[in-house]
Amino acid sequence: MGRDALREYVRGALWVLPTLSVLAALAAGAVLSSFRVGARSPLAFQGTPDDARTLLFGITGTMITVIALLLGLAVVALQLSSTQFSPRLLRNFLRDRPNQVVLSAFVATFAYSAAGLYTVGVSGGNRTAAFPRLAVSGAIVLLFASLGLLVFFADHLLHSIQVDAIMETVQRNTLAVIEDGLLTGGTEAPEVPSWAVPVLSRHSGYVQTVRPGRLLPCAARHGVCLRLRPRVGEHVVAGTTLAWIWRASPEDPAPDPAVFARILDSGVRIGFERTVEQDAAFGIRQLVDVACKALSPAVNDPYTAVQAVDHLSVIFCALARRPLGPHVARDGQGIVIVPARRFGDYLAVMCGLIRRYGAGEPTVAHALLRLLGNCAAVAGDDPGHGAAIGEQARLIVSDAEREVAQPSDLDFTHAEAESVLQAVAGHPTR
Repeated sequence: MGRDALREYVRGALWVLPTLSVLAALAAGAVLSSFRVGARSPLAFQGTPDDARTLLFGITGTMITVIALLLGLAVVALQLSSTQFSPRLLRNFLRDRPNQVVLSAFVATFAYSAAGLYTVGVSGGNRTAAFPRLAVSGAIVLLFASLGLLVFFADHLLHSIQVDAIMETVQRNTLAVIEDGLLTGGTEAPEVPSWAVPVLSRHSGYVQTVRPGRLLPCAARHGVCLRLRPRVGEHVVAGTTLAWIWRASPEDPAPDPAVFARILDSGVRIGFERTVEQDAAFGIRQLVDVACKALSPAVNDPYTAVQAVDHLSVIFCALARRPLGPHVARDGQGIVIVPARRFGDYLAVMCGLIRRYGAGEPTVAHALLRLLGNCAAVAGDDPGHGAAIGEQARLIVSDAEREVAQPSDLDFTHAEAESVLQAVAGHPTR
């Protein structure tokens, strides 16, 4: 497992931080047990060895109950998020650092107190009057800290399952990907020639990340052009084409695909699920899922869909400012091409799904047109952006005219669409 894959796994694993906290708690207990303080010290536990063991028994039993309660509440939150909003939001809850910290504190308190029962009041199988008073005081401190964290967890959980907080988290994560994770595009990439040699994928799954810097040295050393077939976030099946490699002329010796298969294993990470590391479309998909669920007959909550579109507007305005499209890296005779979505591709997927689900609700059409107007305002003179925005505006109006029964409900829709089209044409009315 590569370093970046390990980092991503640890970030979303619920057991890693609690395990480390148990080791830290046991180490802290061993250190505190080595300090001998008198019974008159303000830091020392003032009771007898039997009192100390009773206290540790109570803390241990309490922590087991609290941990079970915490995990039960977390499962309820995950189920609610999955069924009401989107199953793709579960990963966000698993990656939530406050939840991991609270669980770690409870597990650490349990381990610290349970380990103390082996040494407090007993020695060599016999009862003893001497025991580590400072270490017992540490258990009390951990108990009160855990109590405070329990209150914090209840507050954090209630806020984290609110739809506004969920969408804000998705927006923040997606903007971080757009700013730092997306590969720079905007360069024309050469097409795959007929003499290109396919390199087959060794694994099935989703393309999670692509590291052109790991692929380019090999491509330069062999003097080939390497172009991936799937984009980041797309699914690939083992045995199908993962990439093409070719030299400048069909008369040149064909490159060996076995050599590049090993290099692709290190430069292209394929996993069983999509991640947000380089995949802005995954964050967009999460917000689109929320909007579509809200527009379903079972939920019938168009205002939540409008809120999701407002968050998507922030994301698409950030996308409109970035150079999108295939990423091309060159080093001498070596070229690595990573296909990527253009602005129109992102826009078509997002608008298409919400437009079809919400075609009969004018407020959803207004929200989509506001998003397009915002994108037109920041897109500048890019003709590709303008064409994609204009096309989506016309489709929104066309679907709304077909689904909305009262023509008067579409007056504002027509005015908003006209404003968008004029902004695209370079003559904004607002």
